[in-house]
Amino acid sequence: MDKLVLFNNSSRNKLLNKRQGESKFGQHIKLLTRISNIYEQLNNLDVKYVIFGVPEDVGVIANLGKTGTAKAWEASLKVLLNIQSNKYTKAKEVLILGHLNFSDEMEQISKLDVTKKRDLKKARDLVEIIDVQVTYLVSQIVMAGKKPIIIGGGHNNAYGNIKGTSLAVNTPISVVNFDAHSDFRPEEGRHSGNAFSYAFAEGFLNKYFVFGIHENYTSDKTLTTLNKVKAVKYNTFDSIEIRNELKFNSEMERALKHISKDAYGIEIDCDAIENITSSAMTPSGFSVNQTRKFVNYFGENENAKYLHICEAAPSKRAASQVGKLITYLITDFIKSS
Repeated sequence: MDKLVLFNNSSRNKLLNKRQGESKFGQHIKLLTRISNIYEQLNNLDVKYVIFGVPEDVGVIANLGKTGTAKAWEASLKVLLNIQSNKYTKAKEVLILGHLNFSDEMEQISKLDVTKKRDLKKARDLVEIIDVQVTYLVSQIVMAGKKPIIIGGGHNNAYGNIKGTSLAVNTPISVVNFDAHSDFRPEEGRHSGNAFSYAFAEGFLNKYFVFGIHENYTSDKTLTTLNKVKAVKYNTFDSIEIRNELKFNSEMERALKHISKDAYGIEIDCDAIENITSSAMTPSGFSVNQTRKFVNYFGENENAKYLHICEAAPSKRAASQVGKLITYLITDFIKSS
């Protein structure tokens, strides 16, 4: 775990804004004091949720996307630590572990020209380094009986979440993905657009439901693939919110029925949420409240093993609002169970 940087008291105190008469979330969360034997420490710790960040843009750049996803972790921490600690937020059930430091990979990819075939391959090779680290950390958390909450980075990190959880429970897992895109694209080298296809091809992903893909941004080739694979189901945003052919709540029920016989993960791509600064920001998408209901609904089931919130790319001006959004989703997951 050479990439793991533990969140510590010093970092917490710098971010905490204490107020007389108030008890903040960050004052009551658990921390680890040493980086060795992560599994043993977690196994002996009385918490249910382990939060960590993946501040990187590598997977998005390798997918020829817009940068900024590396900034979501810090934006989220600043807000999360300063919400109220009360009977609803359950801070004492939470460990903030820290973040995986991919600054070396970020520096390497910044020197590449991904419009060139050779550099693009190098970028996608860097994603595989990130895959290994995310996979291992998630596996340790799940094996210890805790639920990881993974914040930041591109949707390439879904691969590590799925593989790590699958290795921990010793069986393929299922996933529900709240996303404008399927991320089930060809296995052409790792990037943020093919985490699920890779996980499926390698036997770590069992059943997959993509919730709310955008018809204008899903290729005919991808639709053909989704329709051909029996383990994959999907609906479109347009059919739910524009044409009213499908109902949001009924589709959540259909998705849960498809995945819930197995251990499953919840993937939230901020590209699906209207007017949220993300790597593929959309003016037409699901509302924040719909997203929160989605997390609450799927988090209630005992087979829900993790939550991943990705692709948010906050600007300086939007950092606080993005942090609030992600914090709401984190606490909705914690409250749901």
